[in-house]
Amino acid sequence: MYYMMRVRSVVSVLYPSIDSLLQKIGSKYLLVNVTAKRVHEMQQTNHYQMKENEYKSKKEIGKALEEIHAGLIHLD
Repeated sequence: MYYMMRVRSVVSVLYPSIDSLLQKIGSKYLLVNVTAKRVHEMQQTNHYQMKENEYKSKKEIGKALEEIHAGLIHLD
């Protein structure tokens, strides 16, 4: 007897896409650093660039990526 196991495939769609983020910030490493700094700033100051209902993400890291995608975070 053989038992068949069903495995549900989990597909995670990242919004915004990594390609669109890399068009805003040219390097993956720089993207990680900018995102981490923005998340830290959000946690410390509780200041967001967009209104709460405009975010698709619930977590700060997703919100930071959405701000970068929207062009609200600029590099000096």
